[in-house]
Amino acid sequence: MTQTSSPMGAAVPERDGDGGGHGESADDRAGVIAAAAERARAGGLVITPTDTVYGIGTTAADATAVARLLEAKGRGRQMPPPVLVAGRDQLDGVVADPPDAARALMDALWPGALTLVLDAAPALVWDLGATGGTIAVRMPDHPLALALLRATGPMAVTSANRTGEPPATDAASARRAFPGRVTDAPGALVAEDGRPSILLIDGGPTPGPVPSTIVSLAGDDASRPRVLREGLIPARRIEEVLAPLLAAQAGAAPGPAEGGRA
Repeated sequence: MTQTSSPMGAAVPERDGDGGGHGESADDRAGVIAAAAERARAGGLVITPTDTVYGIGTTAADATAVARLLEAKGRGRQMPPPVLVAGRDQLDGVVADPPDAARALMDALWPGALTLVLDAAPALVWDLGATGGTIAVRMPDHPLALALLRATGPMAVTSANRTGEPPATDAASARRAFPGRVTDAPGALVAEDGRPSILLIDGGPTPGPVPSTIVSLAGDDASRPRVLREGLIPARRIEEVLAPLLAAQAGAAPGPAEGGRA
């Protein structure tokens, strides 16, 4: 396995098990999630806490919605957003058959701060941008994000900030990132500036600002995974998970032919 980034690290604060930011009841949180899911499925933008930073996203299946997300982020098609899922079942039809190394990493580190770059399923018709036939996928370890994803299906999600600015790690910084556009009122569909509003799920502070670790297993990287970005999960942990599999694969590789030597 090769690594193409420098180490990063951060302490992860504890959070309440229910993921709520202000002591809402379970019914209140369910209502917020239902409203956010309806907004995202309709192609609107939603801000949600994750296990790293706050993310802004929409349904991954709507090209117009994804274009709206990239515009809000201040990013072009050359930087397509990752896709967040609530479980491996949501990868069906999204990625090609994952290689053994990807399955091992999912087993050990999902849900968690690990993004895997995989080959997209041949029949996938989503337009996330210039993906080059790959797709970056992650299953976050945050109850509110997972509840949202279970209700919406896969979402295109990027950090809730304008490109080049620090990621949002609480509701206040998420609001500042998109001034005049963020609301926590599901019925407020239009922002102060006349554009569609962005619905916020306030889950309190997140562990950020360190992002997820990104590992490529697409194409030739399927047999030699590469760490593209070292984030919350150290590269050494990736190596520990993959070491037994890579050693077994090396041992099973055929040696040189016995006959025909000069």
